[in-house]
Amino acid sequence: MRWQGERESSNVEDRRGMGGRRAGFGLGTIVIAVIAAWLFGVDPRMIMGVLEGVDTMTGSSTQQQGPAPAPTDETGRFVSVVLASTEDVWSQAFQQAGRTYQPPKLVLYSERIDTACGLGAAASGPFYCPGDQKLYIDLSFFQLMRERLGAPGDFAQAYVVAHEVGHHVQNLLGTMDQMERARGRASEQQYNALSVRLELQADCYAGVWANHSQQARNWLEKGDVEEGMGAASAVGDDRIQKQSQGVVVPESFTHGTSAQRVRWFRTGLESGRASQCDTFSARTL
Repeated sequence: MRWQGERESSNVEDRRGMGGRRAGFGLGTIVIAVIAAWLFGVDPRMIMGVLEGVDTMTGSSTQQQGPAPAPTDETGRFVSVVLASTEDVWSQAFQQAGRTYQPPKLVLYSERIDTACGLGAAASGPFYCPGDQKLYIDLSFFQLMRERLGAPGDFAQAYVVAHEVGHHVQNLLGTMDQMERARGRASEQQYNALSVRLELQADCYAGVWANHSQQARNWLEKGDVEEGMGAASAVGDDRIQKQSQGVVVPESFTHGTSAQRVRWFRTGLESGRASQCDTFSARTL
């Protein structure tokens, strides 16, 4: 990606090294295979306080107060540029729909941080917290992507940010609230299926961003799209389960298969229309 010289977002808080309260539960002990199963999104059951084999992110925020500086390192500035691009794309899309886009904050942290959704830790991967409308990323995760998940490249990293912003868009549109209401009525398996559709929609929204950002900036280079597709494929539930436990259990999927994640990212990328991202009405994922 030719991102140098592009606008950087003013909505990035660099809290690396500032610390957070020490973990009182075991998010930091999650093995890499489980990390990958949850990455690129926050499972709604983590937001809503449902235990799924790891400690949940619940409770009120005691996050550090006061201003945080903007990042000055290359990776921090890169994600700031990507966030700025998502602000431009979604502000225009919301305006065309007669709405006003409220951009999220992106918080860079190291190791652990307090959020409105509870304690966040690097081991949980990037996540979005609807309670404070913030994205949280420990940038060491990008090294894990390259070295352990086989998903290198700057556009793969941009996809991570765009996917989390996709969850913010869902929150603004009321999709998260609908998921919360559904949780009380659905069985675990039914809710897993809804969670898959939520995550695939965020993948599609990431593709919509990629389409419009390319039109506006012409910043993608040869191989960038393949990096994004590779990242989506690397975190499919089927691939993760096969690698981590040797068997695939479809009823436990929460994010979708590798093929589904790639397909919906491609849908958004090729169409450039959020209206094409209605995974909840789709007969086939």
